[in-house]
Amino acid sequence: MGFDPRQWSSAPHPSQRQRVTSNVESLLVENDALRQEVRRLRAELDRLRTRQDRQHRYQSSQTVDDTTEVSRLTASQIADWGQVLTQQVGWGDLRLRCLTALIERLNRSSFHPQLNLYQRLDRLMPGFGTELLAATTGSLSKKRAAVLAAFAFYGVRASEWLDEDPQRVVHELLSRQETTRASRRTRSDRRSSDRKRPGSLDARSIAYETLGLEPGASLHEIKQAHRRLVKQHHPDLGGSAESFCQINEAYQLLMR
Repeated sequence: MGFDPRQWSSAPHPSQRQRVTSNVESLLVENDALRQEVRRLRAELDRLRTRQDRQHRYQSSQTVDDTTEVSRLTASQIADWGQVLTQQVGWGDLRLRCLTALIERLNRSSFHPQLNLYQRLDRLMPGFGTELLAATTGSLSKKRAAVLAAFAFYGVRASEWLDEDPQRVVHELLSRQETTRASRRTRSDRRSSDRKRPGSLDARSIAYETLGLEPGASLHEIKQAHRRLVKQHHPDLGGSAESFCQINEAYQLLMR
């Protein structure tokens, strides 16, 4: 059986019973309001926890160490990437001769202009360039040149771009292909500029300078500077693709 205190009172007079009923009704209304507030706070807590988890996952993905082992490269994988690139918008506008020249220009503008693409990648991740060389033996086709140009531009992380956003890769290669030679620094220009740097800075010192850091900066400072500069110089936001490439290479060099 149910019991409603609003229908009971031991007071002998009606006026006293009315006051008790009124007080109980007020308490019940207040109790209902408190329950609603508790439900609202619990829902808000759930939303905050969900948002915090999402932010944590995003930050974890942004701070992945670039020295993480990259899957072994094979000739079959190179061929698959090349085939995927042929299916992207703008592929027909790429030219083998221009892709070859692009690879050479990107090498000349790197921190190791005296090295070829494979040697440069080996500096960034020991053995990686050697694997790429072994996987790309034979005649240089347009597909293979496009994949190599992607590695020249993105560095050891090119495999992620080729897997996740091949259309973006084709777009970047087209953009670099169409950039005039006048807007790029020649090898002699770069070496002349480097000779003007005080103290004949080595590659790591130049990498620190590229990220706006002092030599010996912590890994946390390197990652922070990289994230800030990547946003500032991202080609999608009007930044320079050459600067974007140099920033990524500086980061990869310092994270070795």
